[in-house]
Amino acid sequence: MKIDRAGFPFIAAAVVPALLLASLRRYALAAPFAALGGFMAFFFRDPERQVPQASGLVVAPADGRVMYAGPSDSRWSPPGAWKQITIFLSPLDVHMNRTPVDGQVTRVEYRAGKFLPAYKEAANDNELNEVWLDHGGRTIVFRQVVGILARRIVCRVKEGQVLERGERIGLMKFGSRMDVFLPTDATLVVSAGDRAVGGETVLAMLENDRAR
Repeated sequence: MKIDRAGFPFIAAAVVPALLLASLRRYALAAPFAALGGFMAFFFRDPERQVPQASGLVVAPADGRVMYAGPSDSRWSPPGAWKQITIFLSPLDVHMNRTPVDGQVTRVEYRAGKFLPAYKEAANDNELNEVWLDHGGRTIVFRQVVGILARRIVCRVKEGQVLERGERIGLMKFGSRMDVFLPTDATLVVSAGDRAVGGETVLAMLENDRAR
């Protein structure tokens, strides 16, 4: 399985000491480093996904559990009225992030903040990275939000870039959440508690797209 390049320094930091200790026959000391290296390789895994191609679909931007699906709270959402889907990623989930729809990136904004548990409401004040997409004249927004363990956001897209639905856009390190903000006429097809697979699980359908 492919491993994202962001994981290479973490894997090396564990594997190199393991190999050195093993070469000295200090196997008991080498074992924890080897196990840590294995976990890092597991965490930064980047599996291929089969992205559905039907028009009007919004796919999950990450693996994890749906925390919320419904009207957005204006205290935390981008300006305007939206429907929101929030996905929580545990340290065991695939952490590669993907774009939920195709479109052109119109804005990428980083906001400094706290590092509170991503599954709590207070996490709305956490550090985040927000990407705005022009999807056929309609605006879709998604956020990479850090958690208590995730201390770094990797975003590999920039303003003006054109993305395909389900395309890789970055990742977050060691537990976090993703928020997706959709037009109010979107039909949500997931509920809180559902499991999502990034790039594959359909979260919602956009009515205007299906009418085309």
